[in-house]
Amino acid sequence: MNLETTPLLTDLYELTMLQTYYEHGMTDEAVFELFMRRAPERGFFVSAGLDQALGWLENLVFGDEELEWMAGSGLFNAAFIERMRDFRFTGTVRAMPEGSLFFAEEPVLQIVAPLPEAQLIESRLMNIVHYQTLIASKAVRSRMAAGDVPVIDFGMRRAHGGEAGTWAARACYLAGFGATATCLGSARYNIPPTGTMAHAFILAHDDEATAFERFARSHPDNVVLLIDTYDVRRGAERVVEVAEKLAPDGIRIHGVRIDSGDLAANARMTRSILDAGGLTETRIIVSGGLDEYRIEALQRENAPIDGIGVGSNVDTSADAPFLDSAYKLHLYQDRPRGKHSAGKTDLPGRKQVFRHIEAGRMSGDVIGLADEDLPGSPLLETVMREGQRVGEGQAWDLESARLRLGDGLTQLAPDYRALREPDAYPVTLSPGLVALRDALARAL
Repeated sequence: MNLETTPLLTDLYELTMLQTYYEHGMTDEAVFELFMRRAPERGFFVSAGLDQALGWLENLVFGDEELEWMAGSGLFNAAFIERMRDFRFTGTVRAMPEGSLFFAEEPVLQIVAPLPEAQLIESRLMNIVHYQTLIASKAVRSRMAAGDVPVIDFGMRRAHGGEAGTWAARACYLAGFGATATCLGSARYNIPPTGTMAHAFILAHDDEATAFERFARSHPDNVVLLIDTYDVRRGAERVVEVAEKLAPDGIRIHGVRIDSGDLAANARMTRSILDAGGLTETRIIVSGGLDEYRIEALQRENAPIDGIGVGSNVDTSADAPFLDSAYKLHLYQDRPRGKHSAGKTDLPGRKQVFRHIEAGRMSGDVIGLADEDLPGSPLLETVMREGQRVGEGQAWDLESARLRLGDGLTQLAPDYRALREPDAYPVTLSPGLVALRDALARAL
């Protein structure tokens, strides 16, 4: 089975519910919405993963292997298994385009489809959209903290699996990173690749200078040397020595990387040594356990840094490893539906998000019913109809998403995107939605 396409990458209850729905003729149109209940110290979210979600929906098919597993499980009757042979997603998808800024409780994606179809896709759809949104929302904070210094994705090796590492490369690039060290991420999503060397390369040689020279001659157009295997000062001095040997052959050292120690102090020392040796254009790249807070500290110290590599803390979103995401039924048989339990009350009905822009700044969002005539720009767009994508593709195009995010950050006031204790962006409910929510609560 193909991990990226199989419908069995789901929770068992999706299939057990489907059999019951079909047995009782519960196939009327339903509206499900995917949203985040709260933002853990983020202030805002960055929508991501729409391209992969739509691709999965377009290719959702139960093949022989899936049907054989269902039969062998003993959990499903023969009629249901045979019916799933012809299963396809035929619904409509409305979504915020990738790279959109959004906030807690706002639907980032809406499914309108027959109830069994909308139900089955829940687990994998959340898996796709949640993860990339999680990483993009974390990565953009490193991008903001770095200012004009380029940021690179180094995190695949500690990501939670290969698919996660590849998606993280995409989400980080969407968030404004300049390149990735993950080859498959580069190949699949046309992200610029970058990389240096490992400490093992230095250790495999009897001396550091030989390692530097051999690497430079093998890769004359990409000479970035790791200088902290033993001692940063001596490593920087050896870079100057090797540069003199390489110069007659027209090979220049493009950069050095420091991966440990006091990065700010080491960068200042290295800059002094390189400049004294005539390597004023050689860049200094730092890495090693970095996140938005450590990057902010480096910037405060005015460290002479020309590039930043981030890995584990971003590709795992270490400080907040999941978002409180939800995918809930909000309309069925033209009747509003909504969960109504302590701490998890939903907003019923089919909704739209209306954004107000004043003097080039986002001034507030209103979550309203889709059929309400409200001021502001609607954020949910139709991106799929009858199971097939519609539109020009900009809603899920990666380069368009990067530009969209950049515009959104410009429109979001600094107090709302602060790294620490951001102000709460104003999100209100429309009168129609409030009335519907209250009426449903009274009925329940």
